[in-house]
Amino acid sequence: MEGLEEYLKKLSGFSSVKSIIPGRIVRQNKGIGSKGLFLKYETHTGYKLLYKNGTSVQEIFVVCDREKFLEEFKATFLNP
Repeated sequence: MEGLEEYLKKLSGFSSVKSIIPGRIVRQNKGIGSKGLFLKYETHTGYKLLYKNGTSVQEIFVVCDREKFLEEFKATFLNP
């Protein structure tokens, strides 16, 4: 998906990340809405993220140290 590679490079640079697992891609009929990387919820092994580009949504599962990942995610994507 267009623009996703930039986010994946940043995520893979986090010291807390052990693995990044792509999930399904869902196409949306409407091309409006939020775009970017979003933290969806915590899993047993890390977090589920969603990447939205306007017409599609890509699920991304991150296996990580959850506490440390959350700090790195906030510092990188919420306070650039």
